[in-house]
Amino acid sequence: MGVIHNKELGTKQKALAINLNPEIYGSFAEIGAGQDVAANFFKAGASSQTIAKTMSAYDMTFSDAIYGAQKSRRYVSEERLLAMQEKEYGLLIERLAGARGDTSTFFSFSDTMSALNYHKTNEGHGWMGVRFQLTPNGRFNDVVIHVKLLDNDNVRQQHAVGILGVNLIYACFYYHKHPNIFLLSLMDNLSKDAMQIDMIRFEGPDFIKVDNRLMSLHLVKYGFSDAALFGPDGKNMQPSEVLYKKHIVVVRGRFRPVINVHMDMLNTGVHQFLQEPDVEKDKVVVVTELTLQALKERDADPTAEIDEKDFLERVDILCALGQTVLISDFHEYYKLVAYLSKITKLKMGVVLGYPNLEYIFSEEHYQDLPGGILESFATLFSRKVKLFIYPTLRNNIIYNCLRFNPPQHLVDLYRYLIANNKIEDIRHYKESNLQIGTDKVLQMIKQKEAGWEEYVPTEVAAMIKERSLFGYTSEVGPAK
Repeated sequence: MGVIHNKELGTKQKALAINLNPEIYGSFAEIGAGQDVAANFFKAGASSQTIAKTMSAYDMTFSDAIYGAQKSRRYVSEERLLAMQEKEYGLLIERLAGARGDTSTFFSFSDTMSALNYHKTNEGHGWMGVRFQLTPNGRFNDVVIHVKLLDNDNVRQQHAVGILGVNLIYACFYYHKHPNIFLLSLMDNLSKDAMQIDMIRFEGPDFIKVDNRLMSLHLVKYGFSDAALFGPDGKNMQPSEVLYKKHIVVVRGRFRPVINVHMDMLNTGVHQFLQEPDVEKDKVVVVTELTLQALKERDADPTAEIDEKDFLERVDILCALGQTVLISDFHEYYKLVAYLSKITKLKMGVVLGYPNLEYIFSEEHYQDLPGGILESFATLFSRKVKLFIYPTLRNNIIYNCLRFNPPQHLVDLYRYLIANNKIEDIRHYKESNLQIGTDKVLQMIKQKEAGWEEYVPTEVAAMIKERSLFGYTSEVGPAK
C-alpha cells in the first residue's frame, strides 16, 4: 500500500505522532531564530519519550567551544550545521547506544538561523538538517536544507522555522521512501510567501536511489524556489554560497544535446568577459542555465510535462563537461539578472544567441509589467551586466549586433546600450558552427543519420553512444 501525503496533518499532530512513536529518540540543537522546533515537541505532549536533550549555543564563543571554530567564521553556514550534526549525533551514540541502541532509532536535529534583526537590515535565512537512523543500530542518513525566510517580522519567521523543523523530522521517518512526497510535505502548514527552500540534499544508505539533481529540479518545479544549483559532481549547492561576491557568466540553452555551437559560445563569451577592465579573473564563476520552459520544449510541444529522463540526459553531459548547472524559473532575462544581483554586486556577463537579442527587444513579452519594456530594461541594464551576442546564420547571412534592427521607437535606446558597453558582439567565433543547430543534430541522432558526431564535442558523442542518450541506437542509416 502506497504512502499518502496527508496534507491535513497539523504541526502539533505531526509532533505528537513522533512523540508517541516509542522507537524515535534524539536531540535538538538550535542556534538563532528562537528554539521553536523543540518547543513544538514540548507543547505537543509526551515529549519525554522523544527528546533526549535540547540546547542552544547562541553565544559565538560557546558555539566555537562546543563545535569548533570554522575557518570562515560564519555561524549561519552549512559548515557550522555539519559540525553541529557530527557532535550531537556522536554524543547520542556514545551515551545512549549501550542503554537503548537495540530498541531506538536515534536522530539529531540541528539548525543555525539568522532571522530578521531588530532594525530589519538583513535577509533571514538559515540551514537545517536531520541525521537519523531508520533501524536500531543502523547506519545514519542525512537530510540538509537551506531556507530563505521571507516574512517581514521576526516572530513570524521564528514560527515558520518551528513548523518547517517539525515537517522535516516527520518526513524523515514517515516519507523517506517517497522523495517527492517528502519534498512536498516540507511546506505543509506554510506559505510560499513565508519561505523558500533553495537547496536540499539526501545522503545515506536509505537514499542511494535518490538523485539530488532531480530534487533540485523539483524545488523549482514545485515553486519552493526560483532557482537551484548543482556542481559538476552533481552535488546540490546553495546558490549564495557559490556565487556570493563573484563575477557570474551565464550561458542559457536547452542543451538537447550540447553541440559545438554551445561550447564555442561558452568559450568565446567567457574569454571576452575576462577582457573587461572591471573583472577580477580569479573571481569568475561560469554557470550553464536550464529554464523550466526549456525543459518543457520537447519535440515542438512547449506544453509537455518535464521528462525527468530527458532532464538527466542533458545534465549528465553538462556535468561531464565540468559545468555548474543552474535550474531556474526565469524565462525573462531581466528576472535572472535581478535574482543574481541580490547575490553579487560584481559585474556579470550573459552570453546569448542573436535570436534572444530579438526576444529581449520584443515588447509583447512585457505586457504584464506596468512599465513595459522600459521597466524590464531598467532591471536588466541598470545592474553591472553586459550581454555578449553570438551570431546566427540566416539565408547565408550572418546576423549580429550590427545587423540588428529593433523597432523604430527603440532604435535610440539600442544605440545607447551599445554606446555604453552594455551589449557587444562575440568575436573570433567559428563560422563553421553556424551551419547547424541543436534541433537538427537531435533529429539526426533519432533518425540514425550518419555524421552527427562531427557537430558535437568528442566527449559528448562518446557519452551519447555509451549511454544511448536522446534516442540513440547503434543502428546507423545513410548520411545525407
